[in-house]
Amino acid sequence: MPEVWSAPVRFVECDQQGVVFNAHYLVWADEAVNAWWAARGLPWQALVERGVEYFVKASSLDWVSSARYGDTVAVDVEPAALGRTSLTLVFTVRVGDRPCCTVRSTYVATADGRPTPWPDDVRILLQAG
Repeated sequence: MPEVWSAPVRFVECDQQGVVFNAHYLVWADEAVNAWWAARGLPWQALVERGVEYFVKASSLDWVSSARYGDTVAVDVEPAALGRTSLTLVFTVRVGDRPCCTVRSTYVATADGRPTPWPDDVRILLQAG
């Protein structure tokens, strides 16, 4: 079952036609990833306190329809791939049942600024989906 983060589309996120500007889909994916980690009992600060951070290595976006001012967007998060130091998540941004955009982001675990394997207990949580 995917995790969900949602928020109303704000005026500042839209162009003059009331359509969401493309960069905001990445912002929403960032919000959703934090909620996704927290739902697994590992909020950002808990990882940082362990000396592990994760950074975006790559993101791609595929639009299907537009979110607009006045809509409420929801973001579903599903794991797609787990590597030794990486994690790829797929974010489906939708308005109701209507998909708007799919964001695919790959994150890399780091310690002291260098790629590092996910800690064993974190890997277990990630494998559980």
